[in-house]
Amino acid sequence: MPTFLHLRNRHFFVLDLCILVLVAYFSCVLRLDRFNLTPYWSAFYWVAGLALLVYPLVYRVAGLYSRYWRYASVGDLLLLLGATLTAGLLHSGLLLGVGPLLLPASAVPRSIPLIFFLLMLTGTAVPRLLARAWLWQQQRFQGGVREPVLIYGAGSAGILIAQELARNPHLGQEVVGFVDDDPGKHHLRIQGVPVLGGRSELPELIRGYRVRQVIIAMPTAAGKVIREVTDLCKQAGVEVKIIPGLFELLNGGVKVQQLREVRIEDLLRREPARIDDQAVQAMVRGKRVLVTGAGGSIGSELCRQIWKYEPSQLVLLGHGENSIFAIHNELTAAARLRAAHNNGNRAESDHAHPVLIPVIADVRFPERIQAIFAETHPQIVFHAAAHKHVPLMEWNPVEAFTNNVLGTRTLLQAAQAMDVERFVLISSDKAVNPTNVMGASKRVAEMLLLQAVDRTQRPYVAVRFGNVLGSRGSVALTFQQQIAAGGPVTVTHAEMTRYFMTIPEAVQLVLQAAVLGRGGEIFLLDMGEPVKIMDLARDMIRLSGLQEGRDMDIVVTGIRPGEKLCEELFLADEKYQHTRHQQIFIAAHASSLLPPDLDAILHLGELAVSRNERQTVLRTFTHLVPEYRPEIPPFEQ
Repeated sequence: MPTFLHLRNRHFFVLDLCILVLVAYFSCVLRLDRFNLTPYWSAFYWVAGLALLVYPLVYRVAGLYSRYWRYASVGDLLLLLGATLTAGLLHSGLLLGVGPLLLPASAVPRSIPLIFFLLMLTGTAVPRLLARAWLWQQQRFQGGVREPVLIYGAGSAGILIAQELARNPHLGQEVVGFVDDDPGKHHLRIQGVPVLGGRSELPELIRGYRVRQVIIAMPTAAGKVIREVTDLCKQAGVEVKIIPGLFELLNGGVKVQQLREVRIEDLLRREPARIDDQAVQAMVRGKRVLVTGAGGSIGSELCRQIWKYEPSQLVLLGHGENSIFAIHNELTAAARLRAAHNNGNRAESDHAHPVLIPVIADVRFPERIQAIFAETHPQIVFHAAAHKHVPLMEWNPVEAFTNNVLGTRTLLQAAQAMDVERFVLISSDKAVNPTNVMGASKRVAEMLLLQAVDRTQRPYVAVRFGNVLGSRGSVALTFQQQIAAGGPVTVTHAEMTRYFMTIPEAVQLVLQAAVLGRGGEIFLLDMGEPVKIMDLARDMIRLSGLQEGRDMDIVVTGIRPGEKLCEELFLADEKYQHTRHQQIFIAAHASSLLPPDLDAILHLGELAVSRNERQTVLRTFTHLVPEYRPEIPPFEQ
């Protein structure tokens, strides 16, 4: 038999039926002052029969069998009083008005309906209050009151979270119900937890159940949905937690420990990228892969995702020893877990012990890079190493040229010498009609890749994408630091827009583009609609629990050197084409834009670098990328 802690509404329904019969009997006993109702059985049957018809029906319509009585409140008791009073009036009318007309022999004394009502109110209220009191006592015994929690999302992730909270009462939280936008799930129970309604009903449910926290348990939810749920919860004054997005759950499983505050990248979620997982695995598994910039935000995520596809060897090449040390330790731990999981599995034995090689090196030194390629013999190269900070590169064009341009050339030359099968250059949307040194350097890097394709006919490709949330150069990180410091948040222009992607999302599509590449393509990732930087700042202030103008100001500081209001995706002579993947496009005719004197101009740039001639380096960029126009005179003709 269930304890008060486990009573559900179906139990209360059966209990109410039993109480109705008992109340009918004792109403007659109290009125007639006798326990033996032998002469009055017809009156008893009439009272009990009508009560069994009226009371459950009224209770059902009033919603008493959809309440969570473990958290009964004054409002719930008032609802019970109103429903019992309504049922009592209807019961009395039928007994005293209709009953004698239909069955004169079943005439009932007038005071019995009143006695019945009082007993019924007591009989239905007491078990429900006992359920609430029992829960309170159990919570006190376990060391504290457990806060009521709603879970948005009645899917597999939400169910796992509910199970985790049920198994761990010491966490002090109890799931009172699910909220889901699928009408087919409403008013059902999933593992004993009711689905209470949809997103629009959140404010009412939060008030009715005195909810302190809402957990968003939909890893594939769109940013628009998360934004709406977050806004509703903030308006209701309750805390919002979220499980990571789909890309963050690569290892499977959902744990309570993974719950975190809603971040800005959650609000920008789009439909998850659908990649051909089997094709990516066929490209990577058993191959020797090298990633440059492996310690950076993009490079490290590339390594994580490549590692799960089981290459025979993964070379982590980077200039910063601390970041390479961190990603090497992380992947080594992942390899131990994989080995333990695959222990004894003969089907996995061929790829159970991949080789992980950390390499500290600078892509600007040809002899060092050639030696690394000769030693490791990579078959696939992902080139993510680059200087990406726009303002810094405006002040340091020589460094941008040596790292982004000459470093790319060094890697391509080593790749050609060692017959590397695939080469993927991580480029940027700033390479399109660049207004800054960083964009111009990435555009020249694209030219070098296209030149290598002309010479080798190998599937070497470039992938352009925009701003990456969570990367070290992300404006979101700057806003976060400014908010933590007390503000103000600085925006360079009120109308500035940018394309945004999350790091895992971008890397997934980079891997897919590598599969699609046949040689010489410049791929572009579908980044959705551009986002106003001003809106991004406001969202981050709001997610921090602050209010713009009251707690935190936004200051417009003016466009910095090299910045432009809106980023572009294609050059004027480029035409975009669809691929078989709906989120990846090709910039067609890109290879036709190569300058014929590329090598000669690069040689002049090298000479300028050796003499630290900043202006000459800038002129090199303008000669190679005519659309780039810094405020310096061009090469003399």
